[in-house]
Order: sequence, then C-alpha cells, then structure tokens
Amino acid sequence: MRIDDYAWMKDDNWQAVLRDPSVVKPDIREHLEAENAYLKAVLAPTEALQGRLFEEMKGRLKEDDSSVPTPDGPYDYFSRYEMGAQHPRHFRRPRGDEGGETVLLDEEAEAGGRAYYAVDAASHSPDHSLYAWAEDDQGSEYHRIILRDLVTGALLPGGPESASGAFAFSPDSAWLFWVWRDENARPARVYRRPARGGADELVYEETDDGMFLGVGVTADDSHIVIGVQNQETSEEWLIPAADPTAAPVVAQPREVGLRYDLDRWGDRWVIRTNADGAVDFKLAVSRAAVPGRLTWRDWIPHKPGRLIAGMALFKEHLVRLERENACDRLVVMTRTEDAAAEHVVAFDEPAYALSLVGGYEYATTVTRFVYQSPTTPRQWFDYDMATRERTLRKAQEVPSGHDPALYETRRLYAAAPDGQEVPITVLMRRGTPLDGSAPVLLYGYGAYGYPYTPAFSTQALSLVDRGWIWAGAHVRGGSDKGWGWFLDGRKFKKKNSFTDFIACAEHLIAGGYGAPGRIAAYGGSAGGMLVGAVVNMRPDLWGAIIAAVPFVDVLNTMSDVTLPLTPPEWPEWGNPTCDPEAYDYIASYSPYDNVADQAYPTILARGGLSDPRVTWWEPEKWVAKLRDHATGERPILFAVNLEAGHGGASGRFDHLKEVALDYAFAIWAIQGEAALGDAKR
Repeated sequence: MRIDDYAWMKDDNWQAVLRDPSVVKPDIREHLEAENAYLKAVLAPTEALQGRLFEEMKGRLKEDDSSVPTPDGPYDYFSRYEMGAQHPRHFRRPRGDEGGETVLLDEEAEAGGRAYYAVDAASHSPDHSLYAWAEDDQGSEYHRIILRDLVTGALLPGGPESASGAFAFSPDSAWLFWVWRDENARPARVYRRPARGGADELVYEETDDGMFLGVGVTADDSHIVIGVQNQETSEEWLIPAADPTAAPVVAQPREVGLRYDLDRWGDRWVIRTNADGAVDFKLAVSRAAVPGRLTWRDWIPHKPGRLIAGMALFKEHLVRLERENACDRLVVMTRTEDAAAEHVVAFDEPAYALSLVGGYEYATTVTRFVYQSPTTPRQWFDYDMATRERTLRKAQEVPSGHDPALYETRRLYAAAPDGQEVPITVLMRRGTPLDGSAPVLLYGYGAYGYPYTPAFSTQALSLVDRGWIWAGAHVRGGSDKGWGWFLDGRKFKKKNSFTDFIACAEHLIAGGYGAPGRIAAYGGSAGGMLVGAVVNMRPDLWGAIIAAVPFVDVLNTMSDVTLPLTPPEWPEWGNPTCDPEAYDYIASYSPYDNVADQAYPTILARGGLSDPRVTWWEPEKWVAKLRDHATGERPILFAVNLEAGHGGASGRFDHLKEVALDYAFAIWAIQGEAALGDAKR
C-alpha cells in the first residue's frame, strides 16, 4: 500500500480551479503564498542582479518589432509590438502597400491589464471578411474564440467557449470548425457553426480519452481535415470543401503503432507515415478519393536516421523538413515525383536550426523559412523554389548590440553507457578557459519526440557574457537523431534520457567545460522530470537545479485517469493502472518517488496554479518531500505563479522577469553571493 504524505496539496476541485484560481482551497492558497514569500526572502540578495538581468534582456529585445508581412490575395498580414507593450497588434494592409494599415486585433487592449492574457491562434477567413482568435485569460488552456467582422469592425456575439484553441474556417468562409474541451480539459469533440454565428453542430466525437484532436484545411483548400492522434497512433478524417456540412470520412482507420498525416496536392494525396517499419518516416502518394492504406504507393523511401519531420505543399512544389544527427535541412521537390530533381537548402554552421514558417498561398513558387544558430540571430528568408533564389526579408535586431564573432558554437558528442553518441550544443564566449572554472548551464528536455533546437537566445547571452557556458543536451526521447532516438527514450527505455544527460555532464567535465558542483541543470515540464531524475541519481554533479513546471510526480499522475494528459500519455510512459511492469518501471525513476536521504544541490522549482498539463501540486509536493529528506543545508525553493499556467507569464516583459529570476538563482547558487554584484563582463 502506498501512502502519500503530501496528497493534501492537491485540491479535489482542481477542475474548477483551472477555470477560476480564486476558488482554490484556502489552506492550499495559504501554503502557496507562504512558498512565494519564502522564495522572496531567501533570494532577496539577488534582487539587484535580477533587475540588471531583466534590463539587459529587455535591452536586447526590439520593442517596436514587426513580423515579415505574409501575402494572401489582395492583402499582406502581419503583427507588430508597440513600444512598452506586452502583447502584439495584428494588422493587414493592401498587398505591397506600405500604408493603409487596418488593425485586426489589438492584444494589448484586449488584455486590459489582466495578469494573464494569451492568444494561441489567430486567422482571417479565406474571403478576408472575418478575423478570429482564440484567447485564454487564465493559462488554463480553455479558450474563447472571438470573431470580428472586418467590414464593420464589430465583434460577433456568442463565440465558442471551452475551446481548445484549434479552429479552422471552411475554404468557402461560411463555416467555422472548432475543438471543444471537456470538464477534464481534454479535447473531445469537433463542432461546426455558421462563421457569422449560429447553432453549433457536432461533427466528430472522440470516445477514446487517450487521443488528441485537431482541425485544419489541406494546402490546396480541397478538404477540411480532423486529426486524431497520440504519441504512437494517428487517424485522419476528411470533409470535402465543396460540401462542408458532409459527415467526415476516415482516410485510414487507426491501427495501434501506425502514424500518418496527409495533405492534398491537387490530383493526389501525400502521406507522411511510419508504415511498414519506416521508423524515421517515408512519404507515400495516393490518387484515391479516400486514401486508405491499400491505395498508398511509396514515393520517398525510409532512410534510418534521417527523420522526415514535416512537409509543406505548394501548387508545383513540395518542401520536406528533415533532421539528421541533430541538424535540420529543407529539401525542395517538384511535381514530377522524381526524387532526383530535388535540391537541398542547408547551412554550414556546426549547429543551427531551420524552420518552415508557412504561408497562406498555394499557387506560389515562394516559401519562407527561418535560419538561426546559437551565435546567429534569426533570419527570415523568402526562397523561390523554382529559381533557388534566397531573399533576406528580415534579420533579428539586437538593439543593445550583438557581435557573433565574440561567440563560439561547438558540437560535442558524449558517450552514453550503451555506446550511443549524444550530441551536445555548446555556446560560449571566444577565449573562455576550458579548465573547469567556467560555470555551466546544461539544458535538456528529451520527451514526446521534441528535439532540442540550437536556436539564438538573447536571454542566454546574459549568462554567457558573464563567463558561463550554455550547453544543450540532445538526449534520447527527443527526435534529434531521428524518430528511433525518440523511441529509445520512452516508456521502458525512459532511463536512457537520464543517463544520456548525466553522460553529457561528465563529458563536459572531462573536456574542461565545467566541474562537478558548478553545473546548473535546467529543464521544464518533461525536462523537469529529466532534471528531477538526475538529481536523485547523481546529486554530486550539480550545483543548482532549475525545474520549471516539472513533471515529477509521474506514478501518481499516470494513475489518475481524471487528469487531462493521463490517458493520452500512457503510450509515452506506460499505464501503471493495469500494467505491473509499467508501474514498477515508473516507480523506479519517478523523481518524487525516488527522493532519498542524501545531500541535494540548491533547487528552484516553478509551478502555475492554472496549469492543466503539470498541475501545481506536483512541484509543490516534490519540494516538500525534498526538504524532509535532504541531509545538506542548501535551500530548496518553490515559486508558483498564482495567475498563470504551464507557460508562465504571458506578457513578453513579465516572461523576462521570470527568466531573470532563474538566472540570478543559478549565479547565486553556483558562484555565491560574491558574484551578485559583479559587473557584466
């Protein structure tokens, strides 16, 4: 029989708390407020440093920044931050015209001074007469969908409530398809309503609590697509755009372990799938009206270790996003279906990231991508797929100045216990001594197939400019080296993520990049599980742990079928409610269940009261248990945002204040109070 001494920290009425944090039990709120007060008291010596870090980060942020306009028919669509604003405004203007701006959505005004406000999706209707956005004012991920008439400027009454944030207009602009969340915050139904208001009609209901739902439109506007998936199985349902009120028809019925997504390319379907053992995915085509698996014909074959991570379709071209050995590339193809005619868009830095931005237009030869690296700020390119010409549309500005030549990116490889080579991306100032004297921040995630992206971070520079080394560990559980890299770090192989991370720390130490006790391990959500596990396994390696909204109470959470992500995540972690082997394996690594009587480093955990993904009581309980078992004297701290959810503060400046606190904590924990007053080097 298991006894949880800290179970009282969970509010049995947590569903209501997500909607309205003010209804949390008084004793729980009192405890959370006491934790914040304790944190503030302990970190009082860092407040001046927090302020300096915040001002530095803010100084690298272009306050009046604009996105690159994206064309669609007669208009260009874009967004812009005004000076001093926490949230952007959304605009359109006549295509190619620098003037004539029309405000579509003013997020700063809509936020209205609320502590939390986020827009998770925003889009215009295909006929340009409506603008819709999904807003969340709690961080609970329950959204309202608001629609504006762009002719009159008026808001339409009665928009959808309890929405997941996913929505799509039908290509004829007459209908809005949206996803509804149930009382346990799970996306469970797809509804259709007249775009200008009217009754909702149920289109699709998912009876399996373990599946996620999404809705979209094919690239050629021929179909509305309802996507159903979890981490190992997927299914797509199709509605012809010519008949948007028709019942959806399944493309390929779900089979456990079969993943696929599809898009329509004029006269054929293109299917990205892991069928037939294609672990890192292949592309198939089908010319059937309903593309069931029996109609699929292999096109781009599977290549082990080369992940086909995504695709974008245009009238005469297709772009594949591929990843191999933790490096991205874009591959451009034509409609000939001749793979020999393809060409590659790539760069030659040791570590970098490429991402497809996407656009609204199908009949175009121009696509857009973003290039960046730890030393190179973001660059937005328009790329002509026919002529292969790159046009730089925008380079990220760093107002306080940034000289890439002052920094160095390296790609290292750590040997895991089983012999696998784990990539590490390192950012440091040129000339940083490799004698173990530099403090290190080692970041990791390693779950759900999400890779660590070697991106440019103006925030990381505040540590690197102080002599720190920033390192990112590409551990298993992500797809950095292909989908097999993910599969080798999930379920009954989850411990590979932890031993990979430890191997990365040891490799950095062996190379003089760091020293035991001078490494801060940093991870959030499932990355919080990662750092929570490794601090139990090897507390001697770390001088500090920063665990943001950490998924640390794994066994309890995966046993509670009412929580939003529990059934959908059984394929990722295992189902301890019916599988004794899964129970025992999770129990063997769950950070909360493996807290031991040992000396722990200084720890900072973060939580959000409105978080539906990692509920606030997980880090709260973990911190309480750590304090009861830690044999050393180093403080263990908990910061809870009483007005936000999984992503923390929503405003761009408020977010920087949270990062500044994390970094000041790391400096204080690793270098001591003497470092708090040091000038920026």
